[in-house]
Amino acid sequence: MIKKLHSFDRLYIVGYMGSGKSTIAKELSNELKCNYIDLDSYIENQTGLSPTDWIKTKGELAFRKVERESLIQLSVEFNGIIATGGGTPCYFDNMEVMLKTGKTAYLHANPKELANRLSNSKTIRPLLSHVESDKLVEFIAKHLFERAPFYSQAEIHWKATSKELKKWAEEIQAICG
Repeated sequence: MIKKLHSFDRLYIVGYMGSGKSTIAKELSNELKCNYIDLDSYIENQTGLSPTDWIKTKGELAFRKVERESLIQLSVEFNGIIATGGGTPCYFDNMEVMLKTGKTAYLHANPKELANRLSNSKTIRPLLSHVESDKLVEFIAKHLFERAPFYSQAEIHWKATSKELKKWAEEIQAICG
């Protein structure tokens, strides 16, 4: 069995879609020798519907409700690193739940970089499917501005452009004591 983090049970990684939350969660879990889970994958495994399918067939609000239920369940039952969805901290009191039940890290990138990463995945990102390619940077910048009050509450801030796993792992270990 993989051991859990020391002085807290979980680390939530938040940030915009395409910032690399899932990738970093997996790599950090290897570095720290702890469990990790991707919230979107968890939802799909539990319900049989991907976030994209939820939003397309039942609407975004229905997805946000099941996302919240899943977050609450993991905040009680799971120890390790949780990669959240890009909008997870922005709905209900999800950010407050994460702050109360673990540590939070915001993985941020600038709108142009995010647009470059996301430009080829618009078909699997329903929130972007309606956005014209030449308007993507502007759309992301607006979204980031709206979400900034939630993301900025995270206790740790990392740049998605710098992949400093060892440094980030050391920072987490320093927080753990």
